[in-house]
Amino acid sequence: MKILYIECNMGAAGDMLMSALLELLPEKDAFIDRMNSLGLEGVHLDVRSVSKCGINGTHISVFVHGRTEETDDGPAHHHHSHTTMRDIEDILVGLPISKKVKQQALEIYSSIAEAESKVHGCPVNKIHFHEVGNMDAVADIVGVCLLMEELSPDRVIVSSINVGSGTVRCSHGVMPVPAPATAHLLRNIPIYGGNINGELCTPTGAALLAHFADEFGPMPKMTVRKIGCGMGKKDFETANCLRIFMGDAGNSENGPNERVAELSCNIDDMTAEALSYAVQKITEAGAKDVFSTPIMMKKGRLGTMISCICSEDEAEHFAALMLRHTNTFGVRKSVLDRYVLERNIKTYSTPLGDVRVKTGEGYGVKRSKLEYEDVASIADKHGLSIQETERRIWLHLNDKRDAE
Repeated sequence: MKILYIECNMGAAGDMLMSALLELLPEKDAFIDRMNSLGLEGVHLDVRSVSKCGINGTHISVFVHGRTEETDDGPAHHHHSHTTMRDIEDILVGLPISKKVKQQALEIYSSIAEAESKVHGCPVNKIHFHEVGNMDAVADIVGVCLLMEELSPDRVIVSSINVGSGTVRCSHGVMPVPAPATAHLLRNIPIYGGNINGELCTPTGAALLAHFADEFGPMPKMTVRKIGCGMGKKDFETANCLRIFMGDAGNSENGPNERVAELSCNIDDMTAEALSYAVQKITEAGAKDVFSTPIMMKKGRLGTMISCICSEDEAEHFAALMLRHTNTFGVRKSVLDRYVLERNIKTYSTPLGDVRVKTGEGYGVKRSKLEYEDVASIADKHGLSIQETERRIWLHLNDKRDAE
């Protein structure tokens, strides 16, 4: 499992995230060429190596009509007309990027628009983005989305975010740190202030982290393969950088490589049909596994324990489902390490029909299994038993492999 761990000891901004992610790519120049050929009006990206407090990293400057945010002497939105959500949507829809990246960028901008709307008390369609609506922010957001698509991490974990302290001057005047829109975007996310006077986390950085993070917390057990270091614009006594660690979860050959939550509750006052319905609803919600166990409760009462296995960050969601669909008054939670084979699913064409094959590999083990739903569908179609259907499919697949 590929993990990205984002360390935000000095906050986060769009250009810092893009710079750190860029360092994880083998072909950095190719990505910058791609960004500069997207057709963003007046936009040109320049990459340079930067050293802060003895740490080397990368800083991407976004030039808009030959100027950067650092050199501009006034609110940059005065120089560009693309400031409303509709303008941003028109820009993003017209870019030569995948539907996935377009959708991600639109969702990120929508979250920023919602935050601005909440803070300023006006409808989303009346919002003018000011700083975050400039073309440099468009480039930052699109660039980060493209890099995340290219790196394709299985999980993104983000540290607690240092937001800075003091005040920041923006188009509305002087505001406290974190700025109101940033604070809204960082709701339900662990943040902290510090001794550094200034804005460390920008609205763009906050929106990107909130969108891509699967969970927030300390660095997990992982085998680090690469480290990207994105440098900020300002200089402080502490190195102004954001680091991203890319690696594998744990050690797939020697230890657990996944953490899950196991939720459970005891039931003795529900019918079998009602319990079956509860298990069905929890399963349909995407739990990794749901099962029931007969148990003996106090005073000799027979009961059933319902257990749900889910990812650690989804525990609250599934606990709420268990409380909703059962009669329990409480759900227990245990966090467990799991040994999990690296899984892959591939579809093969056979004379009987298409069938998906699930493979698992790791810890010296390699195995394959046909997807039951596909086998059952083929068996019904051809009037065969499950066993005969599986035999014929495996015979065809093995013959095909031998021929290759």
